[in-house]
Amino acid sequence: MTRDYKDTLRLPKTDFPMKANLAQREKEFLSFWQERGIYQKMQEIRDGSPTFILHDGPPYANGHIHIGTAFNKILKDFIPKFKSMRGFRAPYVPGWDTHGLPIELKVLKEDKVDREQVSPLELRSRCAKYALGFVDVQREEFKRLGVLGDWDDPYLTLKPEYEAAQVEAFADMLERGLVYKGKKPVFWCTDCQTALAAAEIEYEDESSPSIYVAYPMESLPSGVSLEGGLQDLYVVIWTTTPWTLPASMAVALHPQYKYGVFRARDGRRFIVALERREEFEGDVHLGLGEMEAVFTGEQLEGAMAVHPFYQDRKIPLVLADYVVLDSGTGCVHTAPGHGVEDFETGVRYGLEILNPVDNRGVFLKDVPLVGGLPISDGAKVILEILTESRRLLSSGEIKHSYPHCWRCKQPVIFRATEQWFVSVQAFRDQAMDAIDTVQWVPSWGKDRIGNMVRDRSDWCISRQRVWGVPIPAFYCQDCGKLVAEPAMVRRVAQVIRSEGSDAWWARSPMELLGDLCSCPHCGSSNLSKESDIMDVWFDSGVSHLAVLETRKELGWPADMYLEGSDQHRGWFQTSLLTGIATRGKAPFQQVLTHGFIVDGKGRKMSKSLGNVVSPQEVIDKYGADILRLWVASTDYRGDVRISDRILKNLVESYRRIRNTARFILGNLSDFDPAKHRIPRTEMLPFDKWAVSRLQDLIEKVTRGYEEYEFHVPYFAVHQFCDNDMSSLYLDVCKDRLYADHQDGISRRSAQSAMWEILISLCKILSPILSFTCEEIWQFARGLDRSLEESVFLSDWPVADRTGLEGVDGKAWDRLFSVRGAVLRALEQARLADMIGNSLEAQVELDLKTYGDLKDLFPRELMEDLFMVSDLILAPLSEDAFQDQETGVAVKVSHSPHQKCPRCWKWKEEVERLEVCGRCKEVLDRLG
Repeated sequence: MTRDYKDTLRLPKTDFPMKANLAQREKEFLSFWQERGIYQKMQEIRDGSPTFILHDGPPYANGHIHIGTAFNKILKDFIPKFKSMRGFRAPYVPGWDTHGLPIELKVLKEDKVDREQVSPLELRSRCAKYALGFVDVQREEFKRLGVLGDWDDPYLTLKPEYEAAQVEAFADMLERGLVYKGKKPVFWCTDCQTALAAAEIEYEDESSPSIYVAYPMESLPSGVSLEGGLQDLYVVIWTTTPWTLPASMAVALHPQYKYGVFRARDGRRFIVALERREEFEGDVHLGLGEMEAVFTGEQLEGAMAVHPFYQDRKIPLVLADYVVLDSGTGCVHTAPGHGVEDFETGVRYGLEILNPVDNRGVFLKDVPLVGGLPISDGAKVILEILTESRRLLSSGEIKHSYPHCWRCKQPVIFRATEQWFVSVQAFRDQAMDAIDTVQWVPSWGKDRIGNMVRDRSDWCISRQRVWGVPIPAFYCQDCGKLVAEPAMVRRVAQVIRSEGSDAWWARSPMELLGDLCSCPHCGSSNLSKESDIMDVWFDSGVSHLAVLETRKELGWPADMYLEGSDQHRGWFQTSLLTGIATRGKAPFQQVLTHGFIVDGKGRKMSKSLGNVVSPQEVIDKYGADILRLWVASTDYRGDVRISDRILKNLVESYRRIRNTARFILGNLSDFDPAKHRIPRTEMLPFDKWAVSRLQDLIEKVTRGYEEYEFHVPYFAVHQFCDNDMSSLYLDVCKDRLYADHQDGISRRSAQSAMWEILISLCKILSPILSFTCEEIWQFARGLDRSLEESVFLSDWPVADRTGLEGVDGKAWDRLFSVRGAVLRALEQARLADMIGNSLEAQVELDLKTYGDLKDLFPRELMEDLFMVSDLILAPLSEDAFQDQETGVAVKVSHSPHQKCPRCWKWKEEVERLEVCGRCKEVLDRLG
């Protein structure tokens, strides 16, 4: 026979375009999802099903997305997709935080506008335009990541319906007595000129002055006597903020500490804590002598000193438990207008809450000695005065962690001003109890937020700006009292719902309140409006009320919140507090936290280091699915690393998965599942094994998704494609796929198994590799039009071992161990130039302790599995290759027969038939 056998050998088609054009192909599927309304159809097909609500924490509408926000959005996207395919109605409504100081400052800078010269309504209009512009920018960037959601109708904190719900939440809290206005020290940014909440503070290392100051003593409490009386007697304080000394109103001591009186070589006597004497003397170098007397702090309560440079101000010695002995003198300068603990001490002792500093960080003009000076210049003057009066005992510098503004990165001050507060103290215990009802992932999140809530002070919710939701309170111009009635606030909310919050600046109190425009104290209708706006953390903190309770497709509480670990002090906490304050429950049932993104060396992303990774650049170079694979591959509980090397490694992993699908699709080109699919019960044993391994994979992957362990699906699928498929099953099946008869049971059995594997792989990977799986799915639909329009409209596979009952996994594992021994022996023969391709080999195998495999598996199956032309099972002499791992003896020799030109197997009948018996049968059937 001289015929050319090439045309009779089926090779896989290679028109499945899963090559290097991923980034471009992804754009086509973005259009496909949008044009076909896939997200909307995902909701429709689950109508009436149980819901799973992941509530989106709103990113700030200011600038392009960065790698951290991309990571967060992709991580969120995994969950609704998985839950929807699992049978839940899992809507995803994205949102944006659109108010706040950063936008206002950006507009003032970019538009070169003087805040004092532009009307509030004009400035607000410009801010809204700026915010909405970046909502559009970020929306397209998030969609490019492959995130499916209600992008056409997101929630925005500037929408009237949202603002109205926010004002109503304020009314609820006001009605419960949880909101008050009072003068307290708050973090104040002199650059931004507004109060800040604790969540808006970042701590950075800062160099500050370190000074010891002597306060002259004027009197001691009755019952306390001291030899030498008050002559040259001083109490010594240590401070790193000399600019606060003009507001010094007391010196605090700890009631239980012991304080000694020590005489210096110049004759002056100083009161300091006994345990701080050594460090104090080392800093001041005054030559302290023996201790003359000792008192407890409690004994010294009520003693009176004199201010170090305001001679007419009396300074009482007071008691406070927060005084510590790790620095200073154990005697703490107390300025109630510049510190929370100082303020509380001032209230307890009836001290004046003095704040001599204005919004810009400048001393008020009427402040003696330093009036009109910025606090930094005032501090220099104070040091000069203290030096001249010999009250400055020592001066140096100290580097310590100091609070900075999260927006402008400048150091902040504590400043007592009239602000609006939410009384966290009133419901702290309830909030702590609610934390216990929430599932925290990872579990340390519970302790983290619990410690923060336990220790936090009342929440300052007022800001001295324009771009935001107004605090809907009034002031009576006749009696001077504050007017903040829940009914009046709710009337304002009605106006805002129809006109937006601009109405607060556009309308008069009478127009806002109508018949409710009346002072409850004196009956006057002559009211003025509050000028402060709400903290943006209040804006976003009530999103569970403004979104979950108002959109029909959602519900309260959310099943899950998912954000970075910084949100324990931010959105997680403010949402919890507003939930407890208004509804008595936490607004979430689960909270998942991820870490920050760092470079490959674990360093923080920084432009100065040149290690910033842009999501846009990654997508342009590799495609969004590589970025999604990176998210899935990480352990998000800690800081997450990214680098070009990490991404390149993921590209290789991705190719293994993609090429597995590509190979399968190429070998299914003539497969019609409706006509050719073989029932599991009729499949060949090796195909049953492959389908059984698929069931193991489905169980493992599903458990990983359920437990939010997204690296489990990635690694499990990669190992399945690499170990079970590419290196074993698909490699072994090539002979059947290419050389057996097109409609033969052996070939259709393999195709049936591969079809089931392909469809299941496509589904379980689709939440992660959304673009790639949609591409695979659409090619699969070319073979079976009964498949759903999109992979995301299909049901999640469930492990099902029907028809696979006879698959003994342990027996197969033992057979694969023997295969490993044979492959090692073949490699030795190849190195010895005995054979080239493994099909040239004739293998003699002594199974020894694996003898039972002969009864479980036909020799022909082993022959295929080992990929050799001839296998002889028989005892072997000791000179045969002894495999160390298995103890199996293997002897390899070159086949004595001829090579079949069609399938390349070396068979005895080739000399007679020109092809092997199997190929002769196929050719005869082909005619």
